[in-house]
Amino acid sequence: MGKPVLVSGAQPTGKLHIGNYLGALKNWVELQESGTYACYWPVVDLHSLTENFDPKEKTKQILELTADFIAAGLDPKKSVVFLQSLVPAHSELAWVFNSITPLGELYRMTQFKDKSERQQENINAGLLTYPALMAADILLYDAKFVPVGEDQLQHLELTRTVARKFNAKFGKTFIEPKAILTKTARVMSLKNPEKKMSKSQPETCLFLDDSPQDIEAKLKSAVTDSGSEVKYDLHKKPGVSNLLGIYSALSGDSIEVLEHRFAGKNYGDLKRSLIAVVTDHFADFRKKKASLMKNPSSLVKTLEDGSKKAALVANKKMTQVKKQLGLVL
Repeated sequence: MGKPVLVSGAQPTGKLHIGNYLGALKNWVELQESGTYACYWPVVDLHSLTENFDPKEKTKQILELTADFIAAGLDPKKSVVFLQSLVPAHSELAWVFNSITPLGELYRMTQFKDKSERQQENINAGLLTYPALMAADILLYDAKFVPVGEDQLQHLELTRTVARKFNAKFGKTFIEPKAILTKTARVMSLKNPEKKMSKSQPETCLFLDDSPQDIEAKLKSAVTDSGSEVKYDLHKKPGVSNLLGIYSALSGDSIEVLEHRFAGKNYGDLKRSLIAVVTDHFADFRKKKASLMKNPSSLVKTLEDGSKKAALVANKKMTQVKKQLGLVL
C-alpha cells in the first residue's frame, strides 16, 4: 500500500497575501514535509475563469502562483505540482458530476450566494457548478484527505455526497475523502480589522513578496484601537488583536507570551517588532520567488512535468468511470 493521497489547490487570480499563506500554503508545506502523504497541488486555473479576468494577465498569474508554491516550500520532487487545464480529465469528470448533482444542492452552496452577491454583473453557470469541478479535482486521484479551512467544508461535504451517489448508482468507483481541518489564523484587513484581508484592496494587504519598505509602510499605518495596552481582545481591540494574531502565527509564540512581552509597551513597539518578524520570515521567500520569476521556462517545465504525472493517474480513473457509465465501446 502506498501513502494516502492528499489534494488541495489554489486559483491563479493575483498575488498571495499573508492570509492565504497562513490559511493554506504554510500548512501544505508542513503536510508535504511530514512524509505521510502522496501530495497533489494543482494550480486550478479553470476555476479562476468564473471571475472577471484579463487573458493577457492569466499566464503571468499562473506562473506567479507556481513560483509562490515553490518559493514557500512545495517541492516538485516530493509532491506533484501541476496545472489543472493541462489534465483534461478534470473537465470531463466535472461534466459527469454535473449530470448527477441535483441543482438544489448547488444553489445551497454559501460560496455561490456570496460570489453572486459580489459579482452581480457576472453570475455565470461556472459559479454554480464550481463544486462539481472541485469534486473532480479531488476524486480523480482517490484522495483520502483534503486540507481545508472551515469555509470549504460545505464543498467537501458535497464532494463526499457526489462520490456516494455515483458509487450507489454505477458501482464502487470513488473514495469519500475526509477533511484535514487546518488551523488557520484569522487574518483581517490592516485598515478595517472587521473584514478579512483581501487582495482587491492591496494597501490593506501584506503580500508574500512585499518589499521590506512596503511591509514597514503598511504595518506602520495599520489601524490600532483606543487605549495603549497591547492585549488580545477581538471585541474591544480588533486592530491590535489582528497584529498579535499575525505575530503569533509567524513567530510560533503564543498570544499569552506576546502579551507578556509587550506588557508596559505601546502599539508602536508592537508594530516595530512585527515589521522585523514579517520581513525576516519572508526574506528567503522573496529571494527565491524573484529568482524563479526570472526563469519562466523552468516554471512551465515544472507544470508540464507535474501535469504528465497527474494525467497518468487521472486518465486511469477516467477510463474506469467511462466503463462504469457504459461509455466504453
